[in-house]
Parts: sequence; C-alpha cells; structure tokens
Amino acid sequence: MELWQQMIRDSVHSVDQLVEKFGLDRKVAEDLDEFFQARINPYYMSLIRYPGDPIWLQCVPHKAELEDMDAEEDPLMEDAMSPVPNITHRYPDRALFLVTSQCGLYCRFCTRKRKVGDYEKISMKGLESAFNYLEEHKEIRDVILSGGDPLMLTDTMLEKILKRLREIPHIEIIRIGSKMPCVLPQRITQSLCNMLKKYHPIYLNTHFNHPWEITPESSKACEMLADAGIPVGNQMVLMKGVNDDPAVVKELMQKLLRIRVRPYYMYMADETKGANHFRTSIETGLNIVENLRGHTSGLAIPHFVIDAPGGGGKIPILPNYVLHYDEDRIILRNYENKIYAYRNYKDKNNPARPAAKKEKAVSNGRNGKSKVKVLGEDKIELPVLEEVEV
Repeated sequence: MELWQQMIRDSVHSVDQLVEKFGLDRKVAEDLDEFFQARINPYYMSLIRYPGDPIWLQCVPHKAELEDMDAEEDPLMEDAMSPVPNITHRYPDRALFLVTSQCGLYCRFCTRKRKVGDYEKISMKGLESAFNYLEEHKEIRDVILSGGDPLMLTDTMLEKILKRLREIPHIEIIRIGSKMPCVLPQRITQSLCNMLKKYHPIYLNTHFNHPWEITPESSKACEMLADAGIPVGNQMVLMKGVNDDPAVVKELMQKLLRIRVRPYYMYMADETKGANHFRTSIETGLNIVENLRGHTSGLAIPHFVIDAPGGGGKIPILPNYVLHYDEDRIILRNYENKIYAYRNYKDKNNPARPAAKKEKAVSNGRNGKSKVKVLGEDKIELPVLEEVEV
C-alpha cells in the first residue's frame, strides 16, 4: 500500500470522529453525515491552524449546510447533459468523463456532492459505454477526466483509461481534474509522473483556494508534474471567509506561479445545495479582479467566471473597463482609473466609416469635462485633454 492510500484510510470520516475532533453536536454530526459524508485526510487536517480558519471551513462539516436544502442538487444540469453514464457533453468539442466517485478530501462546497462518495452514482460499469460514445462522436477532441478525483485510481487503472483514450484518433487533448496536488500531494509520485508522460499531451487542472495550502509538499507535487511536461492550471472557487479578500487572492496567485501553476479560473461559488453560505456577492469577485489587473503580472490573473445555472457553461465576468464604444473609437479606463481613447480601425470586416473628423476625445487629462455615454448606462463626466482626429 502506498503512503497516500494509507492516509486515505486514516482520514476522519465517522460521526464519532467529527464529535471528538471538532466538537460537533452528535445529532448535527449524524444529520450532516447523512447529507454528505466527511473525509479529511491527515495531511490536509494538519494545515488547520485554528477553528473556523480557511482550511477548516473547506473540510469540516457545519450545521449551516443543513439549513440550505432548497437549492438544486445539480445546478449545472450535468445529468441532463449526460447522453450515457459517466459522460457530460455540454460544449461542442469537449466532454467531461467521470471515472471515479472518490476524492482525497470531501470539500464542503462540492457541486457534485449528489454523486461524490457513492460508488453507484459514478460506477466503473459505465466506462465501456462512455468509451463507445467518445469513439462515435468525432467532434470531441478534448476529454476532461473528473469524478470524484481521477488520481484516486491506481496508476494501473488510470493508465488503462489513458491508453484507451489515446487509441481514439480524434481525441487530441486529455485533461485531468484533480485536487490531489493540493489536498493529498503524496499521491504525486515519480511512478505516476513517468506513466503520465507516455500519454502526452496531458494537462492537469488542480484546485488551490488559499495560500496556506501551498506547502513544501504541495509545491513539490506541482513541480514534479511540471517537470514531467504536464502543464498545471488552478481553478479557485471564491468563498466567504476563505478567499474573499483581494490580498489573499493576490498572494495565492503569486505563490502558484512560483511553483509553476498557472491561475486558470476564479469561479463564483455555484448555487449548490448545502453550500450557499459560502457564496459572496459578484461585486466581491469584481473587486478582486480590479485589485489584480495592473497590480500584478497578467500571468497571475485568472478568468473570473460564473458557471451558469441551468447548464449554460462558463461565462466570463469583467469589471467595466470600456466606457464608450462606437465605429470611430473606444474609450477605456485602466487599472489606475485613468481614461484613454483608442481609434477604431476600418477593415474589410467593418462597414465604411465617415471621413475622419475633428471630435473631442478623452484621455488621462486634466482640462475640463465632457459628457460621454457609457455602454448601457447614463451619461457620466469624463475629463477632456485635447481635440484629436478620430
């Protein structure tokens, strides 16, 4: 048995352990266990510094989960977009392939808690029909292995899946969605990396939510994957009390880059049963993006997205940097709230524009004010620097 497997066995998971280690009321612990079981492995539990800290909130069950039973079990409509067991096919050229129900840690904000931990809900029995579907649908060029966590499979079982996928000519990219580098980095072994290298191109997206999760162990795991030629991206979920602070997110993103993990997505928390106490306002997320853009490297700035309820997919959300746009120019503000005009360019894709004319344009000026209509809003006051041709 490998070390990571022993650590799974040694995880906190029972009602008795929740009562003893975290002081939960027994009736509450029993109800929580029935709703969504706990699994807190020894490594991740060692990162807790005090009760209610950002690590604790992510893994220790809380009675607030039981007060939130009205939300959808499947807010992203994954099951409705599942043509065969284990496959969700939402986007034209890619598919989600669920290969296990098990995880190294059961996150309390999990969107897929209706299935995670239940062998019947994500079964190995569905693998063959899933492979057949992928073979038949030649438009699919990108497959994302998920679950549960694909790295809960043994190297041997995972390799069988990868080998079968690589036998399908139209599948170009294989992605693995795994939280193991963060929550159980002992799973990232040299033997695993050597096996994965045989099936390139492979990408791995992991899931760090707080700077405290970046430890010597998790750093080593991510660097081993990078050394094996596997680009690693990070998908952070924005959560109240965990990372709803621009300084915390900036620190996390910068530390991720140092261990060769590229910030990929920052998600608004899904409208998930038992997890809405984690949700922040959209304005909180936009404020975080504002405090990243221009204040740190573009490499450190993830796409801020909402995974649209009802299966609409990921929709990017940006602060309003475009103040005005027409056929002649676009008026923009930068991270310092200075304002600039950029002339539009006439090309074959755009209809002919009127001849250039003198017109007041705005810059980061100091002289006077000009009324400029903002997209979708009322007029606002903008400074005018000088007259320019646009």
